[in-house]
Amino acid sequence: MTATASATPAAPLGTAGPAASLARHRTTLLLTGAAVLLVLGSVLVGHGAWPASLTVDLDGPLGDVSDWIIDNRDTHPLFLYFFGHLSNAVVLSVRGVYLVLLAAGWAGVTAAAGLIAWRVAGLRLAVTAVVAFLVCAVLGMWVPTMQTLALMVIAVLASVGLGAVLGLAAGLSDRVFRVLRPVLDTMQVMPAFAYLLPVVLVFGIGVPAAVLATVVYAAPPMARLTALGLRDADAGVMEAAASLGATGRQRLFTARLPLARRELLLGLNQTIMMALSMAVIASVIGAGGLGDRVYQALASVDVGAALAAGIPIVLLAVVLDRVTAAAGHRLGAAPRPGSARLGWAVAAAGTVVAAVMARTVASTGWPDGWTADITRPVNTAVGWMTDHLYSGVPVVGGTADWAGRFTTWVLDPVRDGLQWLPWWAVLLLIAVLALLIGTWRTMLTAVLAMAAIGVLDVWDPALDTLSQVLAGVAVTLVAGFAVGIAASRSSRVEALLRPVLDVFQTMPQFVYLIPVVALFGVGRAPAVAAAVIYALPAVVRITTQGMNGVDPVTMESSRSLGATGFQQLLKVQLPLARPALLLAVNQGVVLVLAVVVIGGLVGGGSLGYSAVFGLAQGDLATGLVAGAAIVLLGLMLDRVTQPTRRRSGKGA
Repeated sequence: MTATASATPAAPLGTAGPAASLARHRTTLLLTGAAVLLVLGSVLVGHGAWPASLTVDLDGPLGDVSDWIIDNRDTHPLFLYFFGHLSNAVVLSVRGVYLVLLAAGWAGVTAAAGLIAWRVAGLRLAVTAVVAFLVCAVLGMWVPTMQTLALMVIAVLASVGLGAVLGLAAGLSDRVFRVLRPVLDTMQVMPAFAYLLPVVLVFGIGVPAAVLATVVYAAPPMARLTALGLRDADAGVMEAAASLGATGRQRLFTARLPLARRELLLGLNQTIMMALSMAVIASVIGAGGLGDRVYQALASVDVGAALAAGIPIVLLAVVLDRVTAAAGHRLGAAPRPGSARLGWAVAAAGTVVAAVMARTVASTGWPDGWTADITRPVNTAVGWMTDHLYSGVPVVGGTADWAGRFTTWVLDPVRDGLQWLPWWAVLLLIAVLALLIGTWRTMLTAVLAMAAIGVLDVWDPALDTLSQVLAGVAVTLVAGFAVGIAASRSSRVEALLRPVLDVFQTMPQFVYLIPVVALFGVGRAPAVAAAVIYALPAVVRITTQGMNGVDPVTMESSRSLGATGFQQLLKVQLPLARPALLLAVNQGVVLVLAVVVIGGLVGGGSLGYSAVFGLAQGDLATGLVAGAAIVLLGLMLDRVTQPTRRRSGKGA
């Protein structure tokens, strides 16, 4: 009996031995196999870029599609009875909101912003909102701010409505959730620029295309968080509601939706921030407003004018983010009976009184004598920097020298190295990287996405963009991990960083181009610098949270065994925080790509420049191919850097 009991577990252990050994040596086997394949490929296939025989020329078909759309825009029923009505509805809606804002005047809009912030978030944020709108007016940007705000109102309403419907369907149906999830995953990694191209093809340049591109870009967060909130509803509460005889609709409105309020408000917050970011970027296709001022200023390298329009964008972002976030934090607080209605009545009355008084005393527009022109002093400061800081600074050199050295020593070698590699070697490298942290399905998706870029005949520009992304990610991770670790080990450092990270994470992507153009001029290095600044806050925050999330008991145990602080960092915290660090890498890659593409506006070149050129020149073939390549590159990078939970041997 004893012998049988002792022999029984031996067989599974012996059987599992080879599988366990292969799992332990997975990385070594993959790298060894890749090296062997590289040698064999060099002998059998040779070197070279993507073969011309494996490319597809889409210039002709896309040109035909463009010509057909132009020829049939005024006659085809699809445009007359669907796209035409949709476009008119968007134009009329945005114009209606814009006219209401102009009629309310600066006093009415400012009072409304302050009173809404007061009701939702308290007195401090009310003051912040009032000051923010007054600064927009003082900078002479009141009308562009109202144009952006009008577009934002319509885009956010449509995005929230669409996202809520999709999220509701995905939250209540497993089948819809399985279908919608990969779509939302793909849309999440698509750079904002890629959304502009399809809508321009259908709606042309103008406000309708800008609004619809913003809706498509901003709706996924609302859909995802709505579905998450509904699916994560407390099972006990739902079971109690069902046991009381509640119907499915009653359970939805009395249990699921109330339990998902925080996720819904978080989705609203994310939708608003993404809509603002996209509304600014959509100035490239005729959205107007503040983004158009920034775009025109950057095109002429007028940093002063760009900053004058960029400051209101940042202020709008900060106010909208703080107010919606505060609304989420205040959920669950029980107001005094009647206080909510009375407070909103006071807010509405105050807005009307302020608007009427301003119209009675003066005009609804901001007085010209109350504006401050910062364009000239900013450009003077930029000129001084150009003369004194761009080059010739003793010992350290100047900003232009740094940009030139970064381009010569980092960007050029990485780009030349990637373009020197045979196309099959690039695909093999991607496959190995995907398999190291993912599954065969992940690997297949990444390889097919990169191969599709070659088929589209934009292999070299894509590798140029990839080189900028890799360089930017390397700098971002080195700086982000260092700062994140420092913040996790010092509460004072974390407290000092928190407001800075909050502000940086609310700023739209477009705004980051302004300071780097002022410091570094135009080129690939400034585009990478803007991408690093944009991605750094997310990497720092995720790293800090991951390091702080390590089990305190484990830390105390290692300390009791005599481990030094450095040993704890290397042997305990970093290994246990590995999931968070991998998430930081993934987010850093996606965010860097988003701004590197926009860097085509300031000399970044490659796919971003092709997309901008296609939009500016009406060359839809060039723009659409570049946009598709950007999407595929983002999909590949996301799959390569996003760890996938593998199935265990038991099928778990």
